[in-house]
Amino acid sequence: MPRSLAFLRLGALLGTAAALALAPLAPLAAQDIAPVGDPLDVALKTGPLLPDEVLRSSALTFPSILEAFEREAAARSDQLSADGAFDLMLKGEYYDRLTGFYSGGYGKVEARQALRPYGAEVFGSYRVSDGDFPTYENYNYTNALGEAKVGALFSLLRNRDIDSRRFAIEDTRLAASQARLDVLLVQLNVQHEALRAYWRWVGAGEEIRVFEELLEIAEARQIGLTREVNEGARARIALTENELNLLKRRALLEEAKRNFATASNSLGYYLRGSDGQMVVPTREMLPDLARMKSIAPAEQLAATPTSEIIQSRPELQTFKLALERANNKVALRQNDLQPSLDASVELSRDFGQLGPGGPGFDSTDAVVGLTFSVPLQRRTARGAVQRAEAELRETELRQRRIADQITTEVGNILANLSAALKLSDLAEAEVKQANQMVQAERTRFRLGAGEFFLVNAREETAANAQVSAIRAELAGRLAEASYNAATMNLRALGLE
Repeated sequence: MPRSLAFLRLGALLGTAAALALAPLAPLAAQDIAPVGDPLDVALKTGPLLPDEVLRSSALTFPSILEAFEREAAARSDQLSADGAFDLMLKGEYYDRLTGFYSGGYGKVEARQALRPYGAEVFGSYRVSDGDFPTYENYNYTNALGEAKVGALFSLLRNRDIDSRRFAIEDTRLAASQARLDVLLVQLNVQHEALRAYWRWVGAGEEIRVFEELLEIAEARQIGLTREVNEGARARIALTENELNLLKRRALLEEAKRNFATASNSLGYYLRGSDGQMVVPTREMLPDLARMKSIAPAEQLAATPTSEIIQSRPELQTFKLALERANNKVALRQNDLQPSLDASVELSRDFGQLGPGGPGFDSTDAVVGLTFSVPLQRRTARGAVQRAEAELRETELRQRRIADQITTEVGNILANLSAALKLSDLAEAEVKQANQMVQAERTRFRLGAGEFFLVNAREETAANAQVSAIRAELAGRLAEASYNAATMNLRALGLE
């Protein structure tokens, strides 16, 4: 075969291979791309803001949750990169003499594919030569139609069951699973804090209402006392005393407004529009606390075994994956202690008219080989094994500590919830008794048998009882939110 024709054929083969290797990935069809829904656009409305709206807003727009999803995407990308260690490799080679006594040249194309079992690698190649080679390059000859070769490499000791490539694939898979659990953990924490911020906001709004009513009573009384003093029916000292009460109650109201503004800003940190901008809720958006769904009894919540709760927590699921990763690392380091024993097998055949190399190239050749190597001291490998084993033990101990910590936290949450519900009932009873005392003292005062400072004292006691009831209700709501987060009640946290 003329030299130019042989190399033209090989050039076409190399060009086709290069085109396949460099061809861009086909674009995804529209139906293959998952649609991205718009986040909740929080409506600035005058109606009541319910906890479900807050939870949906934070779940869809809160930066920490979105950051966790990006970390998961990065971990998935690492997994894809690790898979690239087993990509099909294509290689082309061209060799030719431009001047000199000898005119020999050749072209070669080769494909290699790494396999996971036994750390194996298979390959196939095609080579064609033309011209004359010196004796020391005699192996470059092929017949007129070239030489085809296939072969495989195997690891029999070191790298047989695990190597850095297979370790990286498994490790990135486990890391991606951990990243997914981290997303869930961030979601639980964010929704927990959003719910707590919501109930603090509601409680602060209820306290404003109590102090506004208390102030309105004193302001209305000031009008009546002013008329009575002007008519000479009551001493001016009563008017002065009520003015003092007005100042005191205005100060209480201003403090309540300050607390409400702080609570509104804190809730606005979780309540966001579709553009991610914070939305600070107003008083017009406050719900009626009396009409909200009541808290479930602590006995009902405690019916779920604590062991089931703990095992479902993402922290412990993450530790299970961490232990698996640590065990894989130990196995990888122990693999480095093994001696290297690799086997190879090749099968080659030349085709076409005999080339200048002679009849020695016109045969089917099967070749096998073994290579062996081992470091005698292996101190590097032993040190790496000891470190990996120490990290494994550290992870096991940390897992035990976190499991005990979660058990303690769940028990404390249930105790706090039970106590909060009982205190809420007692506070409601106290409000009823205080209101009865207020009505009785007002009646006595109108009949002339009571004293003005007692009426004020009864009213303030009743107001304090209402505030205590609101805070007892708030404590119960906060404990319920903590329990739902600890037990991964996804429905209650707006994550289902």
